[in-house]
Parts: sequence; C-alpha cells; structure tokens
Amino acid sequence: MKIRSFTFSLFLRLLPVLALAAALPWMLAYWMDHGWTVVAASAVILLALMWYALHRATSPIRSLLRALSGTTSSYRDGEYNFGVHWSSNDEFAQLVKAHAELGEVLREQRQSLVQRELLLDTMVQNTPVAMLLLTDGGDGIQRVAFSNTAARKLLHGGWKLEGKRVQELLENMPIELRNAIARGGDSLFAVREPDAEEGDDEDEQIYHLSRRNFHLNGRPHELLLLRLLTAELRRQEVQTWKKVIRVISHELNNSLAPIASLAHSGAELVRRNRFDRLEDIFATVEERARHLEGFIRGYARFAKLPQPQLQTVVWRNFLHGLQQQIPFRMEPPPEELSSRIDQAQFSQALLNLLKNAHEAGGDNGAPDDAVELRVARLPHWLRIEVLDRGSGMNEAVLQNALMPFYSTKRNGTGLGLALTREIIEAHGGRISLQNRNEGGLCVAILLPHD
Repeated sequence: MKIRSFTFSLFLRLLPVLALAAALPWMLAYWMDHGWTVVAASAVILLALMWYALHRATSPIRSLLRALSGTTSSYRDGEYNFGVHWSSNDEFAQLVKAHAELGEVLREQRQSLVQRELLLDTMVQNTPVAMLLLTDGGDGIQRVAFSNTAARKLLHGGWKLEGKRVQELLENMPIELRNAIARGGDSLFAVREPDAEEGDDEDEQIYHLSRRNFHLNGRPHELLLLRLLTAELRRQEVQTWKKVIRVISHELNNSLAPIASLAHSGAELVRRNRFDRLEDIFATVEERARHLEGFIRGYARFAKLPQPQLQTVVWRNFLHGLQQQIPFRMEPPPEELSSRIDQAQFSQALLNLLKNAHEAGGDNGAPDDAVELRVARLPHWLRIEVLDRGSGMNEAVLQNALMPFYSTKRNGTGLGLALTREIIEAHGGRISLQNRNEGGLCVAILLPHD
C-alpha cells in the first residue's frame, strides 16, 4: 500500500487557506477603495485562518505524541498492556507500528525474565546450600541484602535475615563459623554440638564455606555459600574404610605370600640338607616381616592414639625447638605465652603441617622463608597458622584433605593430616584449611586458652 506523505497531507489542508488568501484582496478591493485597509484586513484574516487550519491539522499529531509519551512512561514502569491507534497511512502510521512492535518485544522479554526469575528463585530457595548476599548499607556496616530458606533456618531459626547486621547475626553463632567468616577465603571447618560428649564425632557437623566478591548495581557485594558436608563425608568415610581394607589386604598379601613361599623353600632345603641358601632366605623373610611390622605400626599409631599427657609448654621455646628440626620463619610469640599440651604429640602434628608446607613448594621443596608459622592470642582461644606459598588446594581436595587415608601423593598413606587432626581434637582444638587470597594454603589450629 502506498504511504501518503504527511507533508503532502498538511499542504492539502492548507491549500484552501492559501487559495482564499490569494482571492481575498480582490474580493475586498471590490468593496473597499482604501489599499492599506485591504492589506491589513487581508493579513489578519489570513493569519487567523492559517492558525485555525494548522491547529486543526496538527491536533491528531499532538494527540499521538501525548499517547506515545504516555506509553513510554508505562514501559519505564514495567507496564506493556497499552496500544496507540493511528488511522492515517503516513509516516506517523509507521512510527505507531514500530512503537507497537517495540512494546510487544518488551512484553515478551519481561514475561521471559519473570519466568526465569521465578525459576531461579525457586532453585535458590530450595537448595540445601545456605546463601547470604552481604553489602554495605551506606553507613560502613555490612548487612544482609538477601538470604535463602536454608540460610534463614541455619542462622536465624527460619526468620527473615534481610537488613540484619552481619556482626549482630554472628554473635550467637559457633566460634568456628565466626572465625571462618573473619578469615576470608574458602575454608572447611567442623562445629560440635554444645552438649556433645568429647570424642563423639556423630554430633560433629562439617561445613564448607565459599565466598565471592562482585559489584551489583555499582555497589560491592559479597556472596557467602555455606554447605553442610556431614552426610556426604560420612558416605565418603564408608568408601574410605573399604579402601583401607583393600590396601591392608593388598599389603598383607604382598608380605605374607613371599614369607610363606620362602618358608616352604627353606623347609625343602633343610629336608635336602642344603643349608647354603638358608641365610638369604631368612634375611628376606626378616625384611618382609619388618616391612609389614612398620606398615601395621603406622596404622596402629593412628587408630590407637593415646590420650595426651598435658604439661605446661612455653610457646617461644617450643617453636624454637621445632625450628631446629625443620626451617620456617615466624614472629616469636610473647615469652609469657604458654599452654598445656602434650609436647610430643603436638610436635608431631606441627611437624606434619610444616613438612606438607615445604612439599607444597614443588619437587625441590619450598625455600626456608616461604613457610611461615603465626601464633595469635584470641579471646579464650590460641590460633596457630601454618602458611605456604604453594598452589593451594582445589575444592575436592579441600573437602577431603582431613579424611583418613586420603592422599594426593603418589606414595602417601593419607595419615599425616588425619593424625594431626586427631591430635588437635584430642586437645579440645579445631583445625581448618583454606586457600590464601595471595596464593598458597593456610592451615589454622584453634586451641582452648584461658
């Protein structure tokens, strides 16, 4: 269909006025003999008629512009159920059509966005991972901007968290959770029920905390994800014990089968009165037996860790003694700082951590100054950190590192960190692992301290 120009339409509307303007002076001259009077009267009448014609001609356009302005305001407010009608087939008809198409596109996008938001909100609210979105409220105090159902149940008895001050919210939380959030970065920590008996792991809940920082609407936000890993780790523990049984069976078979074979060979040699090879046979039997003895002793040390024999230990002297066995750098703690610990067991625990920190530096080990040990006094707690400059741990290793017999080393037994954890928990303490923001791993120990 051919589109008629709006300019042409306006010209047609003004054409009668122009024709009248051309004829009016002759008409007035017929009645009047005064030239200036004719000119003035003609101008007034002509301007009035032109104004009236223009007003009538542009009235639909003004109505259209007001309608378009109203629908644009409606789009800004999120309302898309409005339309504009234009009966003429000109440029404004194209504008109205384009405007209608824009409204349809915005309406479809809004519906799609609402559906996606509904789906996302359903997923977020039903996930077992506790989610907290934190932001600065403008007064320098961090507040909760968003929380899902799991976070409300875990941290506030199911009540609303939005707008709560983070510091006030954490005051009634377990100290392990407060320390994990205060440290920054991802971490793994355990929380024991207040009425749980000492050594009862069934009442211990293990959590993994991850956090990310980003900007939303030009403001910095921090997202905390807190996941309960107890059930998952229990399942992994069963699988680990199955692996232990296979490892022990394999090691026993590797030692007992050669011993049985050598014993049979020795008996045959004795029966034949050939004693020249008996010394070699007995030496091999002894070597295999001692290897098996060492293997079993290592597992027994983990399974039958004795109760710690507590004695007062001055930390400065104790750590200086450790530096004679393995190098690390530290800021010497105050001379009066002391704790009641089992010196032998705690030496073994810290040596395991320091050895791992050196090995994190690669095949050639880390430089002596790349491993650091820090001691800090907290209210009712003593915090000990072992820090390295390695590559850290990925999430899977971080979640399983404290599990018995879990190892990423080719010839590792997976007992080092597990034994360290047993020693620390036997002292009433806690151990946690988290990657450092500047690279490397931080192993943190919390010990009760008066």
